[in-house]
Amino acid sequence: MSDATKPNVIFILTDDQGYGDLSCLGNPVLHTPNLDQLHGESVRCTDFHVAPVCTPTRGELLTGRDALYNGASFVCMGRSLLHPDLPTMADIFADNDYYTGHFGKWHLGDNYPYRPQDRGFQETIHHPSWGITSAADYFGNDYFDDHYRHGDQIEQYQGYCTDIWFEQAMDWIDRCDNQPFLAYIATNAPHGPLWVPDRYRDPYRNQVRANEASFFGMIANIDQNLGRLDRYLHRNGLHENTILIFMTDNGTASGENVFNANMKGKKSSLYEGGHRVPFFVRWPDGNIQGGRDVEGLTRGTDLLPTLIDLCGLDLPDGLIFDGLSLADPLQTGQPVSTERISVVQFGHPNEGIWGYTAEDQAAVMWQHWRLVNGHELYDVNTDLGQSNDLSADYPDIVSRLCDHYQAWWDGVGQNLDRYHSLTIGTANENPMRLCSCDWAWVYADNQGNIRGCVMDSGTWHVEVAKEGRYSLTLRRWPQESGLCISAPAPVMQGVDGSWPEGKALPVASAWLQADDIEQQKPVVPDATQVTFETELATGTTTFKSWWHNTGGDTLAGAYYLTVERLGG
Repeated sequence: MSDATKPNVIFILTDDQGYGDLSCLGNPVLHTPNLDQLHGESVRCTDFHVAPVCTPTRGELLTGRDALYNGASFVCMGRSLLHPDLPTMADIFADNDYYTGHFGKWHLGDNYPYRPQDRGFQETIHHPSWGITSAADYFGNDYFDDHYRHGDQIEQYQGYCTDIWFEQAMDWIDRCDNQPFLAYIATNAPHGPLWVPDRYRDPYRNQVRANEASFFGMIANIDQNLGRLDRYLHRNGLHENTILIFMTDNGTASGENVFNANMKGKKSSLYEGGHRVPFFVRWPDGNIQGGRDVEGLTRGTDLLPTLIDLCGLDLPDGLIFDGLSLADPLQTGQPVSTERISVVQFGHPNEGIWGYTAEDQAAVMWQHWRLVNGHELYDVNTDLGQSNDLSADYPDIVSRLCDHYQAWWDGVGQNLDRYHSLTIGTANENPMRLCSCDWAWVYADNQGNIRGCVMDSGTWHVEVAKEGRYSLTLRRWPQESGLCISAPAPVMQGVDGSWPEGKALPVASAWLQADDIEQQKPVVPDATQVTFETELATGTTTFKSWWHNTGGDTLAGAYYLTVERLGG
């Protein structure tokens, strides 16, 4: 396939929009005319499954490997980092002479070597961590006129966040100069906080509750942007030879009480509503169009091998996938194998994190059967709401699915004992700001954690690339805030919402452990930061911090740590 005939790819992934959050799939309130049109023009996988939360889904989509294998098994706590040796979708496309661009959410690592620009994307404009207003995000961002990461720089962009992702993607496509491209548009909407211009919220105010009206308004804005993109493709002669994919990253977060397509569960649930999502593909030049359905069990891990086949891409030697290519089912209607058994699982080895932490906390899927948590069996053809446990009636099916799960777990379960390290001391990112989002063992990745002050401290796992002297600067608030360590953060009043005042802390001293060296320094009342220096040898190590009060009691860890190798 020559460059002139290779298809372009636009992959749209929305955040926290569930299967039932589209009017074309039955929602009685929400109005999504452009998504409905795409649904009518696409081939649809009607039994398509992802992980129940965002990071595991994103890692599976970009690598074709299960979350517990690729390392991105959870949303924070050091578990949102893709295995650095795994090639991503962008790596593979770039190696096949595609331009690669990413716009919006990433959530697979904010530091080298995990950033989108480290993982094959030649252009990236994105926010860090799980979303705008996360702990790692630029202080004061509120979805409007925000500061985003453009490659290695932070720049301000005018407008509403979802509008910016689509606008920047189209501007970038204009610059691709007729070369084939992969554009990954990953919206942070409709993930909370549910902030959106009133004109999108207003049509729903009198039909549903306030949070649902905002949630639907965010989807209506996505729908409008999809219409803008589609008109752009037609206007520029790109419609026919562009593979356009629309899907979502997990079950609904806010729409389940209005319409959930008769499914049980929502975001984070192992029941059907937590992981069955819409999946639409349109490619007129490739015979993928016309409103056809593909039945049979399909997965997020199928996306990459499918695109490789559709685009005729060359692969690195020895590369394998947990997913299957859907090229034939999409193009010819060939059925998906009925013998396929697949596991949905995400998690972290800590007890008590959303309940999904140990062996057997999974959904095992085969045809119309679902084995949930190792002992509940449901037939979703006759019981989509999963209210009738059939495990006592079909012990042979339970045994078969348990055996499959055990073999699968034996291959991936040990990965929950390992951490991928952030690499410090390279020219790729020096200095490097670490955030509590990547603390092992402690959950501290959002404004509520930072402003309310999680009174705990976690561990950063790092790889020292080059020995030498390093400075390590602790901050409680991000540098751009200008706030003192002990000070409360002021109320943040945004265009469409606010965050309450942050908590004051009686900090008297700072403590830092870097490798096996511990240091402590006093903190003066108006200090915004405390800097330590130490020698570090090459290899893996850990960092940990604490703020202490005058009595020497631990208060909380430093949520931000800037590491810089000194002397070049």
